[in-house]
Amino acid sequence: MTIRVLIADDHAVVRSGLRSLFADTEVEVVAEAGSGKEVMDRLPGTSVNLVLMDVRMPEGDGLQTLGRLKLDNPDLPVLMLSTYDNPTYVARAVALGAAGYILKGVERDVLLEAVRRAATGESVWTREELRRVTGALATPRLSANVEVPLTQRESEVLRQLALGLTNKEIALALQISYETVKEHVQHILRKIGVSDRTQAAVWAVRKGLV
Repeated sequence: MTIRVLIADDHAVVRSGLRSLFADTEVEVVAEAGSGKEVMDRLPGTSVNLVLMDVRMPEGDGLQTLGRLKLDNPDLPVLMLSTYDNPTYVARAVALGAAGYILKGVERDVLLEAVRRAATGESVWTREELRRVTGALATPRLSANVEVPLTQRESEVLRQLALGLTNKEIALALQISYETVKEHVQHILRKIGVSDRTQAAVWAVRKGLV
């Protein structure tokens, strides 16, 4: 069976490399996208069995795009492909319904096997990956439908945190001090009733903040 794939990555060299990797296999690359917006623009009218999508992309990162894509195409398997072994990214991918999370450094056979399994509707998540994020996916003390009195700045910090940014990156993005970011993060964790950043990111996803 031919597996028709849409590849989404903002680097043309990565898309070209994936095309070469799938040459002489049953995997056919039928569409490419360089941003989240392009994924959503190209999907309608394109018959695909699987989307292979980078996490960090412009105009809607891969995880934001995953959330939108799953609303319209709940049965379409999506494999996240990333350079970053980031537990926040992994937890968000699980929460948003990805079929799996593959690191770009894996061997060709590992990626091919993941694509084949995901295309048949099988989960590619390993027991270890799910164990890493089990705590984050557990129901927090406050459910997502409870209104939490976050300040505007705390909401901004939470959005950046949920996108996987470090405290230093958040400080640069929001032009505030590193110490101020640390203080905001502690307030956020306490207010929403979670114990770490990954749980906070999952709560933000369920709240619709990212």
